[in-house]
Amino acid sequence: MGYYNKNQNQEEPKIIRAPLPKGREVIGIIEQRLGGNKMMVNCLDGKQRNCRVPGRLKRRLWLRPEDIVIVEPWELDDTKADILLKYRSNQIAWLKKNNYLKTEKEEF
Repeated sequence: MGYYNKNQNQEEPKIIRAPLPKGREVIGIIEQRLGGNKMMVNCLDGKQRNCRVPGRLKRRLWLRPEDIVIVEPWELDDTKADILLKYRSNQIAWLKKNNYLKTEKEEF
């Protein structure tokens, strides 16, 4: 007979916080990839922006349509922005639970 640790297989629920937008930053949902490092993003402030992934994040940040990201609008042109962060699935659940992100309505 081997020794069995009761706490070994039980995972405690972890409280996970997601980084929130600061200053001019806005949460957005990627709508379409435009090629290269550019994509169209629907932001929660009601605007649609042409966003780019900065060179320092280009190989580290893999993005697809329907991903939720934080974007920072450019100072000179409000229709363009830089993508700063991609939320993971557990962070998206935290955002929905705390009403930072609206839950999609079911069609059927």
